[in-house]
Formats: sequence, C-alpha cells, structure tokens
Amino acid sequence: MTPPSTSGPAPVPASAAAPDTAGHSVSLDLGGRTAVVTGAAGGIGRACALRLAAAGAKVRAVDRDAAGLAALAEGAGALAGAVEPEVLDLTDLDAAEAVAAGADILVNNAGLQLVRPIEDFPPDVFHTVLTVMLEAPFRLIRGALPHMYAQGWGRIVNISSVHGLRASAFKSAYVAAKHGLEGLSKTAALEGAPHGVTSVCVNPGYVRTPLVEKQLADQAAAHDLPEERVLTDVLLKDSAIKRLIEPDEVAEAVLYLCSPQASFITGTSVALDGGWTAH
Repeated sequence: MTPPSTSGPAPVPASAAAPDTAGHSVSLDLGGRTAVVTGAAGGIGRACALRLAAAGAKVRAVDRDAAGLAALAEGAGALAGAVEPEVLDLTDLDAAEAVAAGADILVNNAGLQLVRPIEDFPPDVFHTVLTVMLEAPFRLIRGALPHMYAQGWGRIVNISSVHGLRASAFKSAYVAAKHGLEGLSKTAALEGAPHGVTSVCVNPGYVRTPLVEKQLADQAAAHDLPEERVLTDVLLKDSAIKRLIEPDEVAEAVLYLCSPQASFITGTSVALDGGWTAH
C-alpha cells in the first residue's frame, strides 16, 4: 500500500489573533460517564480526550499510536476523569465495534489524508481512508447504540470537516469519507431521537494538527506553489478568519454537545470554519 505522505515543514506559526484556550467555556460534570474517542493520540482527538476527562468522564482513548496514547495518559493524570489507552487499528472493524460497547459518549475523530489528483490517487489508500473514516464510525456507532438505547441517553459526535460540506480538489478520498459521515450522522440522529441519543457532526476548517502540517508539501506540489504560500493561498483562501483553528476550540464545541443544554441539537452540522461556508 502507498502510505499517506508523512513529510512536511516545520509547524505552522500561530496567529496573533488566536484565542487563549486555557480556560474552559463549558462547565459540565460527566462523572460516571464513559466516552470513547478515536484518533486520541494527537490533534483534535487528544484535545477532546483531555477535555472530556477534565469534565469527569472515563475516556477510552483509541489510537494505533501506542507512544502517543501513553503520553496522553500521562498528561491526563491530574484530571477528574481517567484516560484508558486502547491501542487499536480501526481497519480491524470487529475490534472497532467491540471497543465502543458500553460507551455513553462516542467521538468519531480518527482520520488520515492524502493529497493527489484522482487519476494518481492510489486505490488502496482510497479504500483505507473510507474504511477508517466511514466504515469504522458505522461500526463504532453500531457497537455503542445498544447501551445508549438501554439507558435512554447518548451522545455521538462525529468530527467531520468543512470538507463534509464543501469539496476541494485533490482530496477525493477525504471528501468522500466526510460527506458519507454526514449522512451516517443524520441517519443515527433520526433513529436515536426516540431513545434520547443525539448525533451531530462538528465541521472545523483547517486545524493546527500534524495532519494539516504534513500535507503542506503535497498541497504545494498539487497546486504548483511554493510551500510558504500554501497556508495563505490554499488552506485559508476561503476562510474569512485568516488563521488555523486550535484543537482546544474544537474540543470545547464537542463538550458543549454533550451538555444538557445541547439535547435539542441533533442531525445537523456545526461549522467551525471561520466563515468558509458563508460564501
């Protein structure tokens, strides 16, 4: 299999306009709740796992990166809730379904990216992206719903993307997976409503994560641009707010969707896109 690109430049510098996210905007006690977060070793998944644990949840942190999960668990040591690392490759779909059993909260976050024109896109990578980012979420939801239905409460938060609402060239697998996730989330919302289960997509624009930083070289090649122009001319071109969103900002939105005040938010997409979809 041709692996997604892992090379990239130094981390993108933070904008002076980026907010201070050290404080928590949502006060919520999740003591006694179990949350499953996929792709938890870094980026958005790590921020969500830490934020849910800070609110008291026991977090089952799922990722194939054992070292990243160990660092996450160490960093969460002083939080109200526990973080339990679960090393798992989500292409093992039976294991993915099993790991979600007993979850009160499910955050489908794991993802991967490869930037290539369709005619050059490796079919095996396309298959892997769809497996990890669409079929695995289906199996995780399938595994979580019996417990959620039995207790009459559950929260499914699917980390989609602005690419679940808009397409970009050279990202056929990622865009296809995110559009599919939107439909899966809406179906889960309709079926879950009578059982007290909500299902929502969170749709950030470009987030300051390794997934974004590693694709800069590929984007430069695809668009025939110098790497230093990719951020302004490609990634932030359609965003009214000219900065990357921080993982902690996404995690705050995820936590809010787990709150009692968010019980009427289901079957929809919450755009954190800096105005991208306002066009």
